[in-house]
Amino acid sequence: MLNNVAQYPTFLVFVAVVAAVVLTIALMPFWIKFLRSSHIGQQVRADGPESHLVKQGTPTMGGVIMLIAVIVVALVIGRYSPNIYVLLGATVLTGLLGLVDDASKVIKERSLGLTPKAKLIGQFSIATIFCLVAVNWLGVAPTVDIPFICLLDLGVLTTVVPIGSGIAIPWLYLIFVDILLVGMCNAVNLTDGLDGLAAGTVMIVMIVMAAIAYRSDMFGPAVFAAALAGACVGFLWYNSFPADIFMGDTGSLALGMALGCLSVLTKTEFLVLIVGGLFVAEALSVMIQVFYYKKTKKRIFLMAPLHHHFEKKGWSETKVVVRFWIISGVLAAIGFTIYFAQTLFGAV
Repeated sequence: MLNNVAQYPTFLVFVAVVAAVVLTIALMPFWIKFLRSSHIGQQVRADGPESHLVKQGTPTMGGVIMLIAVIVVALVIGRYSPNIYVLLGATVLTGLLGLVDDASKVIKERSLGLTPKAKLIGQFSIATIFCLVAVNWLGVAPTVDIPFICLLDLGVLTTVVPIGSGIAIPWLYLIFVDILLVGMCNAVNLTDGLDGLAAGTVMIVMIVMAAIAYRSDMFGPAVFAAALAGACVGFLWYNSFPADIFMGDTGSLALGMALGCLSVLTKTEFLVLIVGGLFVAEALSVMIQVFYYKKTKKRIFLMAPLHHHFEKKGWSETKVVVRFWIISGVLAAIGFTIYFAQTLFGAV
């Protein structure tokens, strides 16, 4: 059947969304039941908002089902695209890293999981491998496009390792991609602090990334992004307030890595900072808070990440989530508008 409808790629992208939604909604109840029977639940931060203490023990690692849905949909619908395998590889490996982190939290019954050093080593390793594969196998140019301003060539310092036909290592671009992907990983992870916040905002961003990929004639990444958006929608059915399950680091780290990888393949490495601007703001709030506190022993925000600041100001959890969805939607729309305008004017 897929062979008959292959001439309608737009339809297949929509099918990817719907299929991922259905798969996630269908499989999640069985996963929740298993987690509850196995007493696998979330460990809440001791220094977090007091209102979050009731979430202690809520099933976590919902990202496992999200990833299963994405893998199935992406392989079935986008099976002929080499981009799919690379994107899935980076995303699943990061999800496995998050799974180990989640499992260690459950076993040790604490909210910290793996050490920051261990997680960073894993994330940088995955990001490095992805970058080298993208450049050498997928033909991704080691450049960064700043819309309407300039095209930065970060391949000026390139070493070719004489293995096989040669492996090019564009050092400047590699460093940039590593920082971008690891940054996005942890930014989405930091955003995952309220019921429905990470899933809702990632869903919005992935819809835009799917549109960007499709506009760029990249069917594989478009299907992949659409599947991720669908998985987030399906997960929201169970993660909306009050949440029946959390995605855990298994989901949040994988989603962040997927977003960063999509930006590399679609050459929107700079634009993703606008499209995913909410995640950037959440990460910056933590960095600013830590830096300012070390210097002055005072806090700029009532609590970081940013969503907790507004909770401390008296906003309800649902109010914060919905307003952050709106902000994410506006930023994603601005990013897509800039992208569309640049491609439109560039074609004239």
